[in-house]
Amino acid sequence: MTETGRTDGAGSGPVIRTVLGDVPVATLGRLDYHEHLFQSSPLLPGDELDDERASLREAVTLHASGIDAMIDATPVGLGRDTAAVARIAATTGLAVVASTGMHRSAHYPADHPQRSLSADDKATLFVQELTLGMLADDADAQRFRDGGVPEGLPTATTPAGAPVRAGLVKTGIDYWAIDAVDRSTLEAAAEAHRVTGAPVMVHLEFCSAAHEVLDLLAAGGVPADRVVLAHADRDPDAGLHLSLAGRGAFLGYDGMGRSRTRSDAELLDLTLRVVQGGGTNRILLGNDVARRSRYLAYGGMPGLGYFGERYLPRLRALIGDAAVGTLLEANPALFLPWSH
Repeated sequence: MTETGRTDGAGSGPVIRTVLGDVPVATLGRLDYHEHLFQSSPLLPGDELDDERASLREAVTLHASGIDAMIDATPVGLGRDTAAVARIAATTGLAVVASTGMHRSAHYPADHPQRSLSADDKATLFVQELTLGMLADDADAQRFRDGGVPEGLPTATTPAGAPVRAGLVKTGIDYWAIDAVDRSTLEAAAEAHRVTGAPVMVHLEFCSAAHEVLDLLAAGGVPADRVVLAHADRDPDAGLHLSLAGRGAFLGYDGMGRSRTRSDAELLDLTLRVVQGGGTNRILLGNDVARRSRYLAYGGMPGLGYFGERYLPRLRALIGDAAVGTLLEANPALFLPWSH
């Protein structure tokens, strides 16, 4: 497999691939590393994000709270609307990095065609979305089965008519389990990384099997410093986190505003302990609100603005402006550029 269609639209030097094109690292600003503007999953019935106007209003709130950029972490087959994401980015001024990839297998019903894709077919799909353009309709992903690479699948376009391309590969595993479907997705993500140099996000359940995921990806040619472990904070074990950071992996902290399972105070304390232990340059921050019932614009709460308006001031008071700047700006500038 060879990379095709990669252009450096921002000139020489490291760039980050957003839905509106490649941008210089220095222009990214403060990043929310994990959000969803559109999403639909059988694991979240009634919590679909499927209204462009509402998602736009929520994105405006995020931007107004002091966030300049975000990763839209919805991969293939879970209700993405890639053209709408590009329209929202153009309207709000948010720099949005979109995701190709495939979530943990539990999000796809037993008869879902994506479950039958081979690792090679997934890799072909992921590379296409990274380099040529993201599918306009996720249902077209099923046409990558049986070794066939169909010609002429429609891809999403920006308001200016350019292809919408992904900037990251999203994968996932279950709680202390990597089944055959998820293993093939990780293998495909590794192949897509080898071809493009794109970074990789892995959804973890309570930070379980984190070292095992890094081992599997490393065997496929993905260095740990090209990986962010999403929801690492769901296991508030600073020792575990520092061991992962010591390998070079990025730690995704995105559990704020979830007092039913863990209070913000616990997340703040975890962050402080990891920062004091030397892990400041390995943490990425996000909100991962992800549900209709949690978006103000859909009638829920607390909304995307919670991150910048209510959580970050407490974090700044605890670890200082400089450290928060590292988490929001310097670390994304290390993680997001393609490595080749």
